[in-house]
Amino acid sequence: MSNSLLSLKDVHANIHQYNILHGVNLEVPKGEVTMLLGRNGAGKTTTLRTIMGLWQAHAGTIELAGMDVTRQPTAQIAKQGVGYVPEDMGIFSDLTVEENMRLAAVSAPLSQERMDRIFLAFPPLKTFWHSAAGNLSGGQKQMLSIARAMAEERQLYLIDEPTKGLAPAIINTMAAALSELKAKGATILMVEQNFEVAKYLGDHCAVMEDGKIIWTGPMNELAQDNELQERLMGLNMEAS
Repeated sequence: MSNSLLSLKDVHANIHQYNILHGVNLEVPKGEVTMLLGRNGAGKTTTLRTIMGLWQAHAGTIELAGMDVTRQPTAQIAKQGVGYVPEDMGIFSDLTVEENMRLAAVSAPLSQERMDRIFLAFPPLKTFWHSAAGNLSGGQKQMLSIARAMAEERQLYLIDEPTKGLAPAIINTMAAALSELKAKGATILMVEQNFEVAKYLGDHCAVMEDGKIIWTGPMNELAQDNELQERLMGLNMEAS
């Protein structure tokens, strides 16, 4: 894919003695949202962690904007403009919301313009700006986790299950904020179990099974094909 910002070619990765990724091939187009879907244990989170350098690929290549980052350390990958929102949120509970945000802005101080944009997306963060992050609700902590990735311009966002365990109202807020990020031309690779959110945000889709990509295509193609959903992911729903 000529406009790919991120490219994985035959990527294998082990966790301890277990081989989790068995030759992942994936293209993430620039300026669009790619959903990484699949059953639990398919290797989705491991894929994101391997891209971020938290797990080392033992075979294959990972290229970011044409540069081989397969062996680069996590800090170096982050410096190249990759924002990572882990499934466990990765916030500092003992620090305030403000301190969490300022720590995330490593390239330049957090500007008022950027703070205003984040507050517009996530109003509770303004309310609890001086509060300890550990005192936030689950949904507010997830807002902070995503806001940290938005603390400075990124060329790529890796987001792992941002709506997991959240109430419907918070999911709507989260989806709206990510939609706004998408509208500004962000490139996003996102793991998401909520198929409605995936349909709403996704431009492209890759489905994983047993550590491999087994299907890729437009998100709307999968969204409109119930038989394909059930075959690939065991879903049984009426597509809208």
